Amino acid sequence: MGIRLAHIGALSDPPFLRRGPSGVTVALRVQPRARRTMLEISGAALKATVTAPPEDGRANAAVIALLAESWRLPKSAFAVVKGAAARDKTVSVAGDPIVVAGRIGEWVRRHG
Repeated sequence: MGIRLAHIGALSDPPFLRRGPSGVTVALRVQPRARRTMLEISGAALKATVTAPPEDGRANAAVIALLAESWRLPKSAFAVVKGAAARDKTVSVAGDPIVVAGRIGEWVRRHG
C-alpha cells in the first residue's frame, strides 16, 4: 500500500484547473479589447484581459500567448477546446499533468 503523490497534488489545484490523463484544462473568462494584457485571479476564477479584438481568432491567439508566457510553457501545448467565440473559455494544456499543474500552481502562488 502506497501513497499516490499525484493525487495529493490534485487536492491543492486551483478551482479553475482540471487534470486529465494527457494534460490539464483551464476554465477562464476573457475580456478582449482591454486597455492592457493581463492574467489575474478574480475570486476563484481566472481572468484574462487582452488588447486584441475578438475577430478572426485574434483574441484567442492573444490569450494563448499570454498563458504560455505567464506559465512558461510552449504555445503549441495550448488549444481552445470550448467557447472559441465566447468570453468563457476552456483551454487545454497538453503535457504531463503533474508538470503542467505544477507550473500553473507556481504562478498562482506568486500572483494569487
